[in-house]
Amino acid sequence: MTDLDAHAVVSQEEWIIARKLHLADEKAFTRLRDKLSAERRALPWVRVDKSYVFDGEHGTQSLTDAFDGRRQLIVQHFMYGGDWEQGCPSCSFWTDNLDGIVVHLNHRDASFVVIGHAPFPTLAAYRKRMGWMCTWLSSAGSDFNYDFGVSFDESDTSKNYNYEDNSTDMTETPGFSVFYKNDADEIFHTYSCYSRGLDMLNSAYHCMDLLPKGRDETANMSWLRHHDLYD
Repeated sequence: MTDLDAHAVVSQEEWIIARKLHLADEKAFTRLRDKLSAERRALPWVRVDKSYVFDGEHGTQSLTDAFDGRRQLIVQHFMYGGDWEQGCPSCSFWTDNLDGIVVHLNHRDASFVVIGHAPFPTLAAYRKRMGWMCTWLSSAGSDFNYDFGVSFDESDTSKNYNYEDNSTDMTETPGFSVFYKNDADEIFHTYSCYSRGLDMLNSAYHCMDLLPKGRDETANMSWLRHHDLYD
């Protein structure tokens, strides 16, 4: 017998009472989330003065090019080291969740790109294997990953991931960054999130959170596979 098999079972009337009590907490959380989102949008910005160069499907591209004519840009920092045989399964899980919504983002004046550290031919082959349509760029030879806190040199003893001192022993880490471009083509960094801050961008996890078994995982994601490698 599992813990779920021993779960409380009540009448419909009793269930409605319990559900309404939980609904009050859900509404309070929704209001708090709206407040947090407003505070996020009100954060100060940082002007991006450095010229970043990426490799992509259409050759060399700048960060300005990544906006693709729109004002807003979301970047998924994808863990893919230069000598890796395949991309990170966890980052792939997030891209699986996001690839299909890009058209909707585009119609809200936002572009979405995935940026990895591996050479572009490696990234392009991986994108083809996974069947994704979103834009990929390579930051190989650029400071971009280092400047936005997702890549670290082996010799770097600080490795301040997620704004915390000495917080990782990894050289490649996941994250998301957001940028805004004004009419003068000035680019501003408006937001970045890492670690558990990425949860809000994974709709599959939110669906799992509705289930009786929840995410059904411990501290690690050992259950996770690339979507083409499940049995």
